[in-house]
Amino acid sequence: MDFLIRSMFFLLILSSLLCSQARAEGTGSVFFIDSSARQFLRTRSSNDVVEPDSMLPSEVGAAVSVLLGFLPPSTLSSAGSSKLNDVLMPNPFDRPRAVFMLDVQGTDPKLVVNSGNALFSSSSMREVSFGLEKATDIQLPDENKVSVFYLDELFLDYTDKEIGEFASWMGGSYVADSLKPLNGELTIPLADATTVNLHMSKKADREFTVSLLSLISNFKKALELHEDLVDSAHSPAELIMGCFDGIKVALQEHYGSEGFARHGVGLLLATLSKMFDSFQEAYQGQIVGVVFFSGSSTTESGKMLNVVYTSQTSARWLVDTEGSLNVTGPEVLLVRRTLAWITGIILLISTLLGVHFLLNMPITRDTLLYSNVKLD
Repeated sequence: MDFLIRSMFFLLILSSLLCSQARAEGTGSVFFIDSSARQFLRTRSSNDVVEPDSMLPSEVGAAVSVLLGFLPPSTLSSAGSSKLNDVLMPNPFDRPRAVFMLDVQGTDPKLVVNSGNALFSSSSMREVSFGLEKATDIQLPDENKVSVFYLDELFLDYTDKEIGEFASWMGGSYVADSLKPLNGELTIPLADATTVNLHMSKKADREFTVSLLSLISNFKKALELHEDLVDSAHSPAELIMGCFDGIKVALQEHYGSEGFARHGVGLLLATLSKMFDSFQEAYQGQIVGVVFFSGSSTTESGKMLNVVYTSQTSARWLVDTEGSLNVTGPEVLLVRRTLAWITGIILLISTLLGVHFLLNMPITRDTLLYSNVKLD
């Protein structure tokens, strides 16, 4: 009897450990969206029935670095390099040097696949295994060579007019409440003939709408920054990145993962499609999209990928700088200036003598130049 109890207790502990490990090793999906004018990503053949290998967040970060025109990190394994070759085109001299990257949390990737959205249906999807270390770094060489713009700033001061402009941009409508501001109804039609109705009087609908409007506002600022960089003397690579948790925070906690939350995913995908089309136009096709979808928050900080600059000052340059402090004394400067003046005077005298003898040389036929010399 005691043996049976101990066995049951052991099985209970083992099952709990396996469940916790399965939760720790969560998975998600990443969609690589190619340019409409150029091809920077490989396309899978329709005859290819083998599913591609899943990627680690570090391998996705390496792919972003390559798309920006930089070398992948030296820590990338050979298996990771092979996965990059399956995603990216092989030409190292033809990179977009601009990436739009967004981490969408609280969204089941299956909803994206089954949404019928044209942009994401035509993109290249890869499974992402987060593992125990869910966050990773995008290693960039120098902050002067790349411009990073974040889409995470939250704006709360919105008016009915701005909501109406968003509805018009999405091909929908907004009916404001004449008695109370920010209390109207937002209606957006989707491509699958469904319609999303958001009531600003409901807290969940209002928070989700605010998160979308914040994303749009940051997107417009990113376009303004791009115009400034185009007019600047140097044109750095551009990384536009952010984290969107509006579906998880606003809709899922109130409506659950089914039902209305599905319509929220459809509205988000339609918004991202409009944004990426505007990016394509502004960047003239020189931009690629990388969008994550995960069912839960990937990290406590809310970001899957962080930017880290790896450029460091050379140790030899530091030694030369330290040594230069000891060789700039007045005695050394005097010797250097003396040698420079002496060398200059000698060259000047040699030049004057050469010109003098050249101008005063006799005008006669040189016996060596004008004679038929025969060498035996």
